[in-house]
Amino acid sequence: MKKKSKRQEIDQTVGTFIERLGLVAQAEGMPRIAGRIMGFLVIYGGPFSFAELAERLQVSRGSISTNSRLLENLGVIERVTRPGERQDYFQIRRKPYVELLKGSLARLYKAREVVGEAKGKLPNDWLEAQARLDELASFYGGMIERTEGMMTAEKVEK
Repeated sequence: MKKKSKRQEIDQTVGTFIERLGLVAQAEGMPRIAGRIMGFLVIYGGPFSFAELAERLQVSRGSISTNSRLLENLGVIERVTRPGERQDYFQIRRKPYVELLKGSLARLYKAREVVGEAKGKLPNDWLEAQARLDELASFYGGMIERTEGMMTAEKVEK
């Protein structure tokens, strides 16, 4: 059995990371390719053109276009240009993770709002349901507090 070279080991590690980040993104409700693009750009930084990303990730340019736009809207990657060239390039933003936290925070606020609306509409004598709703609201409140703390810490580190 032939031993892998250091380069082969690195390539395998990088490939596995990119694929697994795609699965993580998919589990979070995003397209798998969005996670793969993010993983690729976390490792290599960029900038890379549509064509380069499509070739390296072995997906269509249309898929790169759709998913790069999603990641751009989430604040994870940014579109850049090169003087004298008409095509766009993409690179990972510097410390993009605060932007991801902002999205998580917005979803937590929405979840807490949904709980509060249900609590306000149910009769007060539904004691067990009210207690469970209080517990859920408290959970979301704690998550909001911790997420805001993480955002503050991340901003301070910049």
